[in-house]
Amino acid sequence: MMRLVLLLSCIGLICAKEPRSYKVDNERVIGGSNAQPNTWKWQVSLQYDQFYDGSFYHLCGGSVVDSFHVMTAAHCILSPDASQYRVVVGEYNLYEVEGSEQFVHVDKITVHPGWNGDLRYGNDIALLRLASPIYNNGYVAIAELPYPDQTLPHGFTCYITGWGLVDYGGSPAILQVAPINVVEHSVCSQPEWWGSIALETMVCAGGDGIIAGCQGDSGGPLNCFTDGAWRVHGVVSYGPSGMCNQVFKPTVFTRVSSFEDWMFSVMGLA
Repeated sequence: MMRLVLLLSCIGLICAKEPRSYKVDNERVIGGSNAQPNTWKWQVSLQYDQFYDGSFYHLCGGSVVDSFHVMTAAHCILSPDASQYRVVVGEYNLYEVEGSEQFVHVDKITVHPGWNGDLRYGNDIALLRLASPIYNNGYVAIAELPYPDQTLPHGFTCYITGWGLVDYGGSPAILQVAPINVVEHSVCSQPEWWGSIALETMVCAGGDGIIAGCQGDSGGPLNCFTDGAWRVHGVVSYGPSGMCNQVFKPTVFTRVSSFEDWMFSVMGLA
């Protein structure tokens, strides 16, 4: 099976559709701190022009998987019109132009065919084809995907990154990062955790009441150092509504290793 070297990016996020059995919300980094400049270089800001007036705002997080493609969450796609989106790579402070950024428009949106807007059924993943390629200007890094169907052990420490809200007063200008521990499926799917909504095609992490994703982090990466490299093992999908850092309600990610065949096909690598 092919292994893919990735160029990672970050994007903003949007609210997930609530499943019928659980009230959920989109993600932000709770309990995080400012990332160091020029780190987590694969992080991308996905931005949206709601009124077709050229006023783009940060919507979701994501990861660039090659020079022409960005991976994000399907629930981040508010409109099928690709012209309403752009990605910003090499970003650190959302409110300042620092000279490291590349602003690239989206040419095509491909949402996983199994996504139906209901988080209970998973498949919360999408690929964006860019109108022009991202180039390595020293502020964009290349990462790798996990091995196909690879899972992470219980308690394994990964890192969540994004520009999601850090408290209920507003969103940060600076990219946030926080360590977050994996919760294995046999635990996360227990009734007092996420129950049947936690599928094997998802990764749960957190649930300690301290560290969590929340509004603004959706679509962004779960960064894990495995097999000698930083790899994007997850795409931020959902978490609890209200207080995001709830005990027994970890942040839930789409498990990237479950969707690599589909990704390779969309990217023309299959």
